[in-house]
Amino acid sequence: MNPEPGLFRYARRVQFAETDLAGIVHFSWYFRYMEEAEHALWRTSGLTIERAGAQTGWPRVAASFEYKHPLLFEDQFEDVLRITALGRRSITYAHTFQRGDTIVGTGTITTVHVSKDPDGSMKSVDIPGEFLARLRATLADGEGEGARGR
Repeated sequence: MNPEPGLFRYARRVQFAETDLAGIVHFSWYFRYMEEAEHALWRTSGLTIERAGAQTGWPRVAASFEYKHPLLFEDQFEDVLRITALGRRSITYAHTFQRGDTIVGTGTITTVHVSKDPDGSMKSVDIPGEFLARLRATLADGEGEGARGR
């Protein structure tokens, strides 16, 4: 049973290549961390965000991040993810980054489910009901814990 229904926790350690010369995580990495947590949620739900040859995809249509405290090389942190909007065709994820009791920053990403045409154009389409049910189940009473320690 998930100790905190509605939340998914993804734990990680800052790697050297993710930092600048001062040993501080480069700002762009937070967006990668948010995507890693999203993919871990999907894997825990028995899903994959991308299948080879798939005619559908999940482009990002909005992303933001507010930095509060730096993460440093070797810091262990958690990305606490929750879904704040689950529509017919889009999902908005909210992320809170924590190092112990310190909130490092907060961010959001909105993604839309699309069908891809051979000419490269895309059109938003409904998210399959099975996907929605699996994500809801994981957040409600599923595993609730993502990857640890990387």
